Amino acid sequence: MSLLDAIEASTVDLGNLHLLAAALCAAERGWPVIPLQPGTKRPAGHPERSCPGTGRCTGGHRTPEQRATTDPELIQAAWKRTPYNVGIATGPAGLLVIDLDLCKPGDEEGAPDGAASLQALCERAGEQIPPTYQVRTPSRGRHLYFTAPPGGRLSSSVNRLGPHIDTRAWGGYVVAPGSTIPEGAYEVLEDASVAALPHWLTPLLAEPCRPAMTPAPLLIPGQTTRRAAVALERETASVRGTPEGGGPEGGRNKQLLVSARALGRFVAWGEIPRDVLEEAFQGAGEAAGLPAAECRATIRSALDWSIRTCRPRDAA
Repeated sequence: MSLLDAIEASTVDLGNLHLLAAALCAAERGWPVIPLQPGTKRPAGHPERSCPGTGRCTGGHRTPEQRATTDPELIQAAWKRTPYNVGIATGPAGLLVIDLDLCKPGDEEGAPDGAASLQALCERAGEQIPPTYQVRTPSRGRHLYFTAPPGGRLSSSVNRLGPHIDTRAWGGYVVAPGSTIPEGAYEVLEDASVAALPHWLTPLLAEPCRPAMTPAPLLIPGQTTRRAAVALERETASVRGTPEGGGPEGGRNKQLLVSARALGRFVAWGEIPRDVLEEAFQGAGEAAGLPAAECRATIRSALDWSIRTCRPRDAA
């Protein structure tokens, strides 16, 4: 279904048509979208702490990044009656967006804004930023869109490239053009093709190497049963040994989710403390190369679901 066909086939309220068009336009580019609360930059839907565990969250809470879609029917259903702003899930879209902010009122006088910081970075490296698709934000900042490099999984960052330069990749999203907040609208500034991320920026955006974490103790006398400890050792080894890949959520994240769910029952049965599981899986996830925040969110969601849905020990 083309963009025009999808709009013509919709029964969306007339006031929402421009937002529906913005969502469908992004999806047609292959960029999965999420609804943002009307007039804001915050994702719509429930937070993890109040997840009902039903519908699309059956089996565990799904983050906005995991709910992002390019399906025209799902997009039409979401924007049918509610004027949601449009978010683009940058990681699943294969994008890395450089967010150049202006200085804030409390900043030191003469401090560089994001554009000046990026220019200084280019001069130090002796490189340039190629022409690419750009969006102007309501604060008069800019979003520079790039395709993410193959073979890696860059995470979102704050000030890693310089003052007032953030990036949005895995674990983040950007507000799409056509969306509006009280300060103004997001507008296309340069309708150019999306360029590949300059090769010299990739190492600057890679996650810093972390020292190897000491594995958490797997057996606590009087608190952990032998079978729980053995299962934990097996599942954490599976997480550490999982390569990157395996779908939009990544094989490592999926394995972490599956393994943590498999052991949540031991917490419910009183055979192992929850903090022992969390610490062990956190170490395994980070050792596999997952960002710390992503590990915490996945582990928490998996254990909450497993504890809530496990059968009594006598019936297992």
